[in-house]
Amino acid sequence: MILYSYWRSSASWRVRIALALKGIDVAVVPVHLRHSEQLGAAHTARNPLGQVPVLEWEVGGETRRLTQSLAIIQYLERTGPAPSVLPTSAFEAAKAWQMAELINAGIQPLQNLSVMRHLGGLGRPFGKHWIQNGLDALEAMTGDSDFLVGSRPSVAECCLIPQLYNARRFGLDPGCWPALNRIDARCASLDAFQQAHPDNQPDAGT
Repeated sequence: MILYSYWRSSASWRVRIALALKGIDVAVVPVHLRHSEQLGAAHTARNPLGQVPVLEWEVGGETRRLTQSLAIIQYLERTGPAPSVLPTSAFEAAKAWQMAELINAGIQPLQNLSVMRHLGGLGRPFGKHWIQNGLDALEAMTGDSDFLVGSRPSVAECCLIPQLYNARRFGLDPGCWPALNRIDARCASLDAFQQAHPDNQPDAGT
């Protein structure tokens, strides 16, 4: 199994967290976004949208691929080993997906590299605004449990931790979201989150 990834891509990072939580080993193949490798013929053959991540594996000689981080995580949840990245109850599982989608649909697309490049000098304040807006909403939804939903990490943390990292890169202080900051610190102490961190990737710093 191969994961085409970029070290600081938050969508790739989500998948790396899910893989690490489930103990699934993959070969990570870097795709350098700042050098536009994602737009080259080799990568657009894997994902016509020219994005990472892409998960690729073989079944009976057939190459299979999935793109989009939450679709990949859902596949890993259906086919991979325990532990689950979803709470047990249907309601809490839906809440975890809700929080993941708040980030996946409501924040991340508005601050990714392609949007920043398209908007030029307006890109950074635009992205910063929507990160603040989305994380303010997520903070208001977060209770006092150990994690966003329940007592163990879920798909919600797979999305949260990369987004808080991006918030810092945009000059925002996660301390203004005390509940999210508390969960971030708890995740930082766990092996799976350390393994998935951008600084521990083969292309880190490039």
